[in-house]
Amino acid sequence: MRAWLAEHLAGTPGRRDWERELGRAGWIGLGWTEDGYGNRRAGLTRQVVWAEEYARSKAPARSGHIGENLLAPTVLAHGTPEQKQRFLPPIAQGRELWCQGYSEPGAGSDLAGIRTTALRETAGEAPSVSPAPAAGSVVPDAVREAGASSDVYRVTGQKIWTSLAHEADWCFVLARTEQASARHHGLSFLLLPMDQPGRVEVRPIRQMTGTSEFNEVFFDGAVARAEHVVGGAGNGWRVAMSLLGFERGVSTLAQQIGFAEELGAVLRTAVATGAATDPVVRDQLVRLWAELRTMRWNALRTLGGWGDAADTAAPSAAKLLWGGWHRRLGELAVRVRGPGAAVGPADWSPRAPYELDAAQHLFLFSRADTIYGGSDEIQRTIIAERALGLPKEPRG
Repeated sequence: MRAWLAEHLAGTPGRRDWERELGRAGWIGLGWTEDGYGNRRAGLTRQVVWAEEYARSKAPARSGHIGENLLAPTVLAHGTPEQKQRFLPPIAQGRELWCQGYSEPGAGSDLAGIRTTALRETAGEAPSVSPAPAAGSVVPDAVREAGASSDVYRVTGQKIWTSLAHEADWCFVLARTEQASARHHGLSFLLLPMDQPGRVEVRPIRQMTGTSEFNEVFFDGAVARAEHVVGGAGNGWRVAMSLLGFERGVSTLAQQIGFAEELGAVLRTAVATGAATDPVVRDQLVRLWAELRTMRWNALRTLGGWGDAADTAAPSAAKLLWGGWHRRLGELAVRVRGPGAAVGPADWSPRAPYELDAAQHLFLFSRADTIYGGSDEIQRTIIAERALGLPKEPRG
């Protein structure tokens, strides 16, 4: 693994080029429960080794992780043979990128409140979606205006905080397919192509960090084929919750490699500025180190049980651990810098790009860690109700 990464990381590969490079070597989909889609098969130990070596090599941030780690396991668990054959090979080959259409302006942590609708139309009334793209294609010609051969859904609504939507070829969308339904009833999990001019609009959200990893996505009669509903119509809530169980697996160990590097940088800064002589700062550094080790041991202990019904609260516990830890690290990163942490680069001007150094970016971005991916309040509710058996929270 180290030898392959060292050889293929020469130069600076583009994000899509890098995904295809990983796909050609079979490094995508190591943890899938089935092979035969162009991926290698590896046991849990080798998956952990790959994830950690990838992080240590400082390889590019993955554009395909949403398809590989979220959509693919969900299709493997709930999809039809035709859906598996259509969608898994392009993910394994790094040819199609995905985004997640869950949160809405009025339905973030309360996901059951989504308002995006999907109305079914019979064949011939609406355009159809193309079959699997030819080998070597980059962005599929997803929607054809003529020759509809199947029923479709027309999707209308808005999603928000959609990571990498500006790069994605496809989106898995949770939408309301039964119009009189409420809450978690009447939802469906649809696979929708993003290449639909006039029907799908992506608007980047500029954050405090000056970057735009998140987006708003607007659907105006966007088309999804009826046979691309995963788990069957009306079963979207079950499929969507199953996907969230796959969200925190082996990748959390790779994430912790990055956390360790950030902690090391904060420690070096504390020594250089003299902040480490403060006993309170020293105590915080030691606690952060100990908590990071605990997170690793906890992840290794529970990794084999991700998604098991008996351990449904494990992903929530993991999210609580790392979200709060990372936010506290960001706070300490600027504290040990002293007053200089509030100052921009020396050559800054109003005409220059908005830039932050690593510590400033860590502080600002980590403020969101306890919110996105399910807020701390939601995680605690899941633990209370599913693991501890406490009374359910009243629903308004």
